[in-house]
Amino acid sequence: MTIAIDRPAASSGTFLLGGDLEINRLGYGTMQLPGEGVWGESRDHDGAIRVLRRAVELGVNFFDTADSYGPEVAENLLREALHPYGDDVVIATKAGLTRQGPGIWTPVGRPAYLRQQAELSLRRLGLERIDLFQLHRIDPEVPLEDQVGELKQMQDEGKIRHIGLSEVSVADVEAAQQVATIVSVQNLYNLANRSAEELLDWSTEQGIGFIPWFPLATGKLTGQDSPLTRLAAEHEATPSQLALAWLLKRSPVMLPIPGTSSVAHLEDNLVGATIELTDAEFDALSDAVA
Repeated sequence: MTIAIDRPAASSGTFLLGGDLEINRLGYGTMQLPGEGVWGESRDHDGAIRVLRRAVELGVNFFDTADSYGPEVAENLLREALHPYGDDVVIATKAGLTRQGPGIWTPVGRPAYLRQQAELSLRRLGLERIDLFQLHRIDPEVPLEDQVGELKQMQDEGKIRHIGLSEVSVADVEAAQQVATIVSVQNLYNLANRSAEELLDWSTEQGIGFIPWFPLATGKLTGQDSPLTRLAAEHEATPSQLALAWLLKRSPVMLPIPGTSSVAHLEDNLVGATIELTDAEFDALSDAVA
């Protein structure tokens, strides 16, 4: 295993988001920075700032966040840690989920609400335009064309550069594409949970970025005699590093965003970008949880 010690995230390769934003494929997700239940201020504010700045030092230039993380906490931390952002730093945020307490998430997709949240994200992040604005959830009580249509209008106004969706099906994306160009999708996906396989395959065919949330759920795969543990030992790596290597090999449009509030865990995770699995190793891991 060859390790790029200085900027390991750059070893993940690059992806052209929306055809014009080049990012390193291994990014960072901010969901773990607020308090328990993704609610309230960070338990270690200074530590969160260090993690974000260290991520940039290690080659991360794609950061995923949301207005509902805290709420507002994660976006505020990003601005404090990284503003003014470097020319290559891409910030993706989301709106469409409201919060009523720790661990509680309720979809709201009324156009006026989505516009308000986008405007507030612009202010919190210190941006004139959001590079990637994602509909966090489709609100079943509001026509999809109205939700995506409002984002398209803000895109036309120059406040949003690209539009993405979260937790959707292929049919959802195809319907949204009748209203606006969709450049990314974000669904639950990892080595142990591949329920979004159809969407991933379709995204790969279309060249649409696929952002797997909860990418490091290795769970039962890390037992003493599991293939993941054995192969990790052969690579002198951790199971989490190997799980990320598997994701990166799975598809060229895969954009994992592992999150952590620990600098040590961040540094450990990013080494996963430097591991190159053989086809046989990839198949062995895939078959282990087939």
